Amino acid sequence: MFTLIFALITGIALLLLLILYVRIQPFMSLLIAALAVGLMAGANAADVIASIQKGMGNTLGYVATVVGLGSIMGAILEKSGGANVIASYLIAKLGQHRASLAMGIAGFIIAIPVFFDVAFIILVPVLYALQRKSGQSLLLYALPLLAGLAVTHAFVPPTPGPIAVAQLIGADLGWVILVGIIAGFPTMIVSGLWFGKWVAQKIHIEAPILAET
Repeated sequence: MFTLIFALITGIALLLLLILYVRIQPFMSLLIAALAVGLMAGANAADVIASIQKGMGNTLGYVATVVGLGSIMGAILEKSGGANVIASYLIAKLGQHRASLAMGIAGFIIAIPVFFDVAFIILVPVLYALQRKSGQSLLLYALPLLAGLAVTHAFVPPTPGPIAVAQLIGADLGWVILVGIIAGFPTMIVSGLWFGKWVAQKIHIEAPILAET
């Protein structure tokens, strides 16, 4: 047991070292770390390679289907302008004084089918417009949005991370979605809404002026 724990900790440290300091491409770093963990755990090289091949194939086969369908939904939401509609609707319903909450909820909803970076780029103009209209710090609206995007991207399928974890531990995908939402929403409130309001009182940031094309 000690050998397995030591191999796992060493593998994680090696993975971080290869990515952060040696600057090896993450996929290659992951393969090297997986090989190292298997060998340190006492398996022979052939069994380690076979295990990596089987595990990666099973995981990718499961993840690719759900992520592919989710990406289609996300593309529809992106191209149709649905993300902006959701954000604008929430702001209109909750009011300007609750715009930070509206941005957090919008990020929470939109990041379920849309990838984090794509959703953020789509909603940046909404952030800038809110800041210019209110005169408040940009952080008041940006941090709730980022928190909402981050928690659902990390906790709620069909994003790849939670799907892969669900497959690896054999969890029911429906329960992963439900528990991810239950855990993610309070996290968004604390790390985005409350923390954003506190930081916005300390640091004032204006929305940048976009260059005209």
